[in-house]
Amino acid sequence: MNKKISLGAALALMFVITAVTFSITMIFSRQMFSATVTNVSQREAMYDKLAEIDSYVRKNYYGTIDETTLNDYLSLGYIAGISDRYATYYSAEDYAAKQQEDAGKLVGIGIRATKNESGFIQVTEVYPDSPAAEVGIKSGDMIVKVNDVDVTADTYEKAISEIGGKAGTKVNLTVRSDNKDREISEITRRVVVTPTVYSKMIGTAGYIQIVDFNENTYDQFKKAVEDLIGNQNAQSLIFDLRNNTGGLVDPAVKMLDMLLPEGTIATATYRDGSTEVLGTSDANCIDKPMVVLTNEMTASAAELFTQALRDYGVAKSVGTTTYGKGVMQVTHSLKDGSAIRITVAQYNPPKSPNYDGVGIKPDYEVALSEEQQKNFANLDETTDPQLKKALEITKSTPAAEITSPADAAEQTAEPAEQPTEQTEPAETESAPAADEE
Repeated sequence: MNKKISLGAALALMFVITAVTFSITMIFSRQMFSATVTNVSQREAMYDKLAEIDSYVRKNYYGTIDETTLNDYLSLGYIAGISDRYATYYSAEDYAAKQQEDAGKLVGIGIRATKNESGFIQVTEVYPDSPAAEVGIKSGDMIVKVNDVDVTADTYEKAISEIGGKAGTKVNLTVRSDNKDREISEITRRVVVTPTVYSKMIGTAGYIQIVDFNENTYDQFKKAVEDLIGNQNAQSLIFDLRNNTGGLVDPAVKMLDMLLPEGTIATATYRDGSTEVLGTSDANCIDKPMVVLTNEMTASAAELFTQALRDYGVAKSVGTTTYGKGVMQVTHSLKDGSAIRITVAQYNPPKSPNYDGVGIKPDYEVALSEEQQKNFANLDETTDPQLKKALEITKSTPAAEITSPADAAEQTAEPAEQPTEQTEPAETESAPAADEE
């Protein structure tokens, strides 16, 4: 039997429903309003505080305020205050330099250098077709004077800054080689392409060192792989990512496409929970034994490169646990030419868990001694235990048996102690371990 309700009862019920709905809506709206008001109030308090400081300083400061510098430091302070360890503010000048760096170029004389025990500028690399190469500067040389600045431990940073400058300008150097000093006058600075990929044959293995990921890296990598396999008949490949603190993701994804079978290379997960595919691989791949060398400074895109190879079962890794930077930064340009970079997502390898704050434990744990780390740049296949192990693996293991995806998924390390603040890599972008000029 169907039950009927009176018109009066129906109207009463509608009134109750309407009242409840209104009440719920009001409660929700009040909560939203309260949150908004709190947020607005906080913003007003922040602006009021800045205005108060600004007013007092402009009335009482016994000096001259540089408005550009003040604006830069205000912006820098904001970014520093959001608790993003990888966030960065770039002044207009710094951002222009960063864009050039990402493009794989620098303005200077074309050297990579570091501070030696005496405080001098020790040249560790001279880039091809650079002003430094043209005047005969070599790796191992020491720069002991820059213009009128004697290079010491105290003046090192100033001297490094003096070497850099605008394209077309000149710099004077005193270079010490074999305990003899020579004056090199008026070296003209210019734009120099920075190499990020170095390759050679070691026996039957093709060795490829990747020091950074910038816009030039993929082309350099592709050329190296094609030369080693096509021209020099490499039977295996070793990728050295030690001290590679990351860089741009896109080149890493394109490089992985050359090496991996068909499938997803990496994804990114954003704050709203959405996921984006960062790249996929086609069916074309290289079927040769592969090994990746890592250490505690292998980070970000370099870690993604390493883990993607392992997830697809095409490579083993040798060395020590990686840094553990599995988050992605995006750089946003501002109206005045400056820019900010903040963390916007986390990386996800193809199959294994995210490695942020954890790092990637190698398949073969091989550490360098303190002396070997100190002399890292001069190690070779006879003195580098990590490289020796990689060569051993490539000689003894067929490509199809190098690892399995199931094994790879288990290789994420346990949480480890992170490097100190001084060794933190930046973003998907990073500063070189040594100075480039």
